[in-house]
Amino acid sequence: MESFFDALVRISDIDSARLRLFEIIEPTDMIKNAMDVAINFHDGQKRKSGEPYVVHPICVACIVAFYGGDEAMICAALLHDVVEDTHYKMTDVFKNFGEDVGNLVDALTKISEVRKEELDTNSKKLLTTALTFRKMLIAAVKDSRALIVKISDRLHNMLTLDALPEGKQKRISEETLVVYAPIAHRLGISSIKNELEDRSFFYLFPKEYHRIKLFLNQNNQVFFARLAQFIEKVESLLLKNGFAEGDFKIESRIKRPYSIYLKMQRKGVSIDEVLDLLAIRIIAKSELDCYKILGCIHLNFKPIMSRFKDYIALPKENGYQTVHTTIFEQSLIYEVQIRTFDMHKSAQYGVAAHWKYKNGGITPNMDWLYNFEYQNHSIEEFYELAKNDLYQEDIACFSPAGDIYTLPVGAVALDFAYAVHTEIGNSATRAYVNNQKVSLLQRLKSGDIVRIITSKNAMPKYAWIDEVKTSSAKSALKAQRQARIKAIQNYGTLNFLASAFGHNPKGFKRFLSIKGIDVDGLWRANSDKKLLNELIDQIKEKIAAEKGFLAKIRLNLIKIKSFELEKFLIHSPKNVNEVGFDFCCHPKYGDRVMGLVNSQRVVVHHMLCDRLYEEITKGTNVAMVEWAKRLSSFKVVVALQDKVGAVAKFLTTLAKYECNVTGLHYSAYNNASFYCEVLFELKNGEVKSLREILSSQYRIIDFSNLADAYQN
Repeated sequence: MESFFDALVRISDIDSARLRLFEIIEPTDMIKNAMDVAINFHDGQKRKSGEPYVVHPICVACIVAFYGGDEAMICAALLHDVVEDTHYKMTDVFKNFGEDVGNLVDALTKISEVRKEELDTNSKKLLTTALTFRKMLIAAVKDSRALIVKISDRLHNMLTLDALPEGKQKRISEETLVVYAPIAHRLGISSIKNELEDRSFFYLFPKEYHRIKLFLNQNNQVFFARLAQFIEKVESLLLKNGFAEGDFKIESRIKRPYSIYLKMQRKGVSIDEVLDLLAIRIIAKSELDCYKILGCIHLNFKPIMSRFKDYIALPKENGYQTVHTTIFEQSLIYEVQIRTFDMHKSAQYGVAAHWKYKNGGITPNMDWLYNFEYQNHSIEEFYELAKNDLYQEDIACFSPAGDIYTLPVGAVALDFAYAVHTEIGNSATRAYVNNQKVSLLQRLKSGDIVRIITSKNAMPKYAWIDEVKTSSAKSALKAQRQARIKAIQNYGTLNFLASAFGHNPKGFKRFLSIKGIDVDGLWRANSDKKLLNELIDQIKEKIAAEKGFLAKIRLNLIKIKSFELEKFLIHSPKNVNEVGFDFCCHPKYGDRVMGLVNSQRVVVHHMLCDRLYEEITKGTNVAMVEWAKRLSSFKVVVALQDKVGAVAKFLTTLAKYECNVTGLHYSAYNNASFYCEVLFELKNGEVKSLREILSSQYRIIDFSNLADAYQN
């Protein structure tokens, strides 16, 4: 596999690239036509390395062909940059190559470089990655073959990345590591995943990469000698136990640099403490032979049972099937992988194995691609949810009927409920794991048998959104939370209007409905003062049409009054002179809030407070509450002389510039000075001048905006 990739790196001219492609596949007339179009329309274009640009799409087509891509995929690979970089139009592709190729090229064109106008400058790096992610997955929902072509495109870019400047190398490598490699993993194509990871690792962490490579090179002969000895023992063992020479094949492998680095980071160990550094892979003819070989291995070597995994009986979602076991042999540790020849093809080529060999093992589960319900999510939320589905290792849990559900490591019983069905998750009240009653937040392990108990009266569980792991559970809980907020806002607006017009909420709702006002859409006016005023004027018109002159005068007196009390801006039809909190909830600055009115006092509650919901459904009067704009918060750390009045002098300087001090902490530094940390509030526009004044008079160690600190 690596020799194929290395050969592609050395191709730098059109003839060599074309020859390599036609060695892999027998070219059809359509492929020859696509080749001619690519060469003609890319004529004169050069890559950063100086080689003809068309070498790149031809090499991408080589990768697609090598992984068993069909005629349409190979043509799309050849044409994927023609539409973007030349005057050859999308309509020309459909006209000359048909709908299949046209749709693939169209999907690939949409997964293009993120435009600057799509980015929010506050989180440009995250959004660039997330937008690429979304474009890839949305395009792939229509045709998953587009993913194979796009990943092949990225692989060739990584193979030839040395021609680009360092900044671009790092940016492309980072995107490759967090977007393309995980998708290759989900597609089960380990050979591409491994190459993408190692190439990205090389550019992102060159020191760590070279340190690991140096260790591997220095110990190369020793490692291969140990592996050769171990393979000889295993081979002899299998031959003695009834296997013939043609019944199995044994390969050796040394763990790849990026995998070693990850293991070192996760386990906090040095490179020589990585347990599965050396491994052999035994490839057999049948599944039964795999288990016979496993028996031979365990009976003759000491297995570490905590590291035993049977992915033949319980395949991974990406179709991966292999038995993993780790054993001791003469104080050395080896990982042993056992699989069939078909499983080996699937492990190397993933979803592509079923095009390349027309058989193979289990087809990778592509449900993850269709389970993304992101149309109503922001880009950042999309990315966070997608990461949960793509990046994490899997566990397999069972229903009482024996159905297998694959979940990410760390998933809880509620994740399992939502994996079964959204309604099961929404109505879940408790769970049984291996016949033991547990909380819905019980973490699950591979092999657990999970039974979910449901009820029509199940309470909403949106407060647990940070406890679940799967995107399906997070999406459902977010929808629950939004529905609850919408209901509270609807009740709140109704109660507010009923109070303003002096009516009972229940009867007033009937009146509004009769008058043609959308009583289920009142929530929109809850956070929009202009809309609320328009709604009040509309109701006045409806009432005035049936009332006399005096009633109209009284209606004109109904207005929304605004009061600024402490941290809040309160809107109410009645006078308010006091604001407070209850014991039931503790809203923080910026949380959505609403107030319950008691005489002229408003008690502020978090919008999702159960007490608030209980009261407003009873018809309690409410006030619309929002947080008053406050000053920006800053932190300054200053080194002061250790003498009487030093702190007082510094605080006096802050007071002179109208700083509102909210916190103070100091500690000894040495005999001559000490550190003092002060938290204070100030208008943003005055920060620059204050910083300059303080820097000129004091030794400032740190001056930072607390909002920035929390964002980073």
